[in-house]
Amino acid sequence: MRILLLGDVVGRPGRNTVFSYMAAIRDRYDFVVINGENAAGGFGITPDIAQALLQAGADVITSGNHIWKKESILPILSDSESVVLRPANYPKSKPGTGFITRDVAGVSVQVINLQGKVFTDFSGDCPFKTVDRILESTSADVRIIDFHAEATSEKLALAHYVDGRVNVFVGTHTHVQTADEQVLPGGTAYLTDLGMCGSSNGVIGMEVRTSIGRFLSDRYSKLVVAQGGEMINGLEVTLDEKFAVSELRRVYEYVPITEERT
Repeated sequence: MRILLLGDVVGRPGRNTVFSYMAAIRDRYDFVVINGENAAGGFGITPDIAQALLQAGADVITSGNHIWKKESILPILSDSESVVLRPANYPKSKPGTGFITRDVAGVSVQVINLQGKVFTDFSGDCPFKTVDRILESTSADVRIIDFHAEATSEKLALAHYVDGRVNVFVGTHTHVQTADEQVLPGGTAYLTDLGMCGSSNGVIGMEVRTSIGRFLSDRYSKLVVAQGGEMINGLEVTLDEKFAVSELRRVYEYVPITEERT
């Protein structure tokens, strides 16, 4: 089984890069997970954008701390058939679910979305306790975790905590791809951060001018999505017939825009 995981899609440049990239390579993969929480103008995701990412080839769309930025996505999250996830350790009162299991040619593949707590203002449940509850109460042939977190230490700690219990563990959120892809001692494929899909000309996908302005002024100012130098960041994982990791490849490619949608 070949699995592709793509990092945070940032704005229209990120979306169009994903559309162009997926049109060329989708047939190579059995299962694709895309983090879409920054897909709408850099913050949040809308139903139309979610549908476009699914049409492009995503099987599941994960998210993180910006999932609530666009209210229009709330009915989609509340749909019991939705493949758009919000972190599982948000309070149960929040709409949506944080994990889903899909059938892929007779193989049950589970995707779990979690939110980190270190260096964030997130006040939800502990990701360690939350993942325990999910793993103990559900079953699947293949399990994938997208941990949307700021701190490398928290990502590594949780990865080692679930090592051997999940097949793939990737981090998202920082928009900077790390170069530490590895198979942990228990057999879990790991990458601290997938990176992002979007413009490489800015500051983590945002225009340089507005990003610097925020630091200089020491006050909130609106960020603008950067343009140009579009790239794809992600991880390709190949599992053998026993669902053990047989190949691991970081994806870092500059992609010319050939297909534009929303």
